[in-house]
Amino acid sequence: MKRLASLAAVSALAAGLLAPHPVDAAAGNDLAAATFAGGCFWCVESDFDMVPGVVETVSGYTGGTTANPTYRQVTAGGTGHYEAVRIRYDPEKVSYERLLHVFWRNVDPTDAGGQFCDRGASYRTAIFAGTEEERRLAEASKEAIERSGVLEQGVVTPIEPLKEFYPAEDYHQGYYMKNPVRYRFYRLSCGRDARVQELWGDQAHDGIEGH
Repeated sequence: MKRLASLAAVSALAAGLLAPHPVDAAAGNDLAAATFAGGCFWCVESDFDMVPGVVETVSGYTGGTTANPTYRQVTAGGTGHYEAVRIRYDPEKVSYERLLHVFWRNVDPTDAGGQFCDRGASYRTAIFAGTEEERRLAEASKEAIERSGVLEQGVVTPIEPLKEFYPAEDYHQGYYMKNPVRYRFYRLSCGRDARVQELWGDQAHDGIEGH
């Protein structure tokens, strides 16, 4: 039922019946940003667009040393970059701690080799902390998960200092809305939702509207 609900939400988005939380220009200066790597950035975008308080998501690359990398360079390896998503959010509506909560429960933080069917360094998970407070909160959230025992294996997701973020090519932005059928086929065949459900049980996809 959750998958059917998600498919309906994506189809509605594509038809223009729904829209990801739009940026309020009047509140633009009051927005905060967070950056996460959770495997395929199409999926991370799709998930966080459905979090109340998130107003914009941008797919891109960060964590590496190559300036202005292309998708082909990043996925081929050697750049050091992750596929990542920069999230702009209204801190009066959603906290950074809540975004961390959502992030963990929509990825496999026990996998050091990639995410789901996507293998390789660029598909690993990571939290990129832009401030000391973000680093502290991220470390605390990671420790809380490890202490909870909800995951049978240890958490391998690193918490890294935020580096230059390079937006990905235009065709990657909002891919799940531009190509809803292809996106859903990819997501289902990759086993993302099934693995998240297996790992997290009742906590899977917590915080995501439509799941």
